[in-house]
Amino acid sequence: MSYDYQYVTLRLVPRVEREEFINVGVVLYSQEAEFLQGAFELNEDKALALAPELDLEAVRASLETVCRVAAGEHSPTTPRLDKLGPRFGWLSAPRSTIVAPGPIHGGTTADPAATLAHLLGILVS
Repeated sequence: MSYDYQYVTLRLVPRVEREEFINVGVVLYSQEAEFLQGAFELNEDKALALAPELDLEAVRASLETVCRVAAGEHSPTTPRLDKLGPRFGWLSAPRSTIVAPGPIHGGTTADPAATLAHLLGILVS
């Protein structure tokens, strides 16, 4: 079976005014497969080359929060979104933050988890 999916690349944007970023993660959503998951790889050397003063722990915490929200975990600092579609909408919405989603892209897959791993490998690694 093949499932439609959408994904966003998560970008580390330490200084918005410079319009520089590196890809640090991916969030993939498939309504048909009832799948929503995020994954990230923070290359600390690249991040510090882009912004030497960067707080890597804060960046890692932001990325972990994205993954927890995608997984449906709730906290006092994140919205309670029980359905996958609204949760993906919240995760893919632009915010004024150091970790920002890129544009939404889509495709089809037989295995959303494998596609997430593949996208992480080609877009982030």
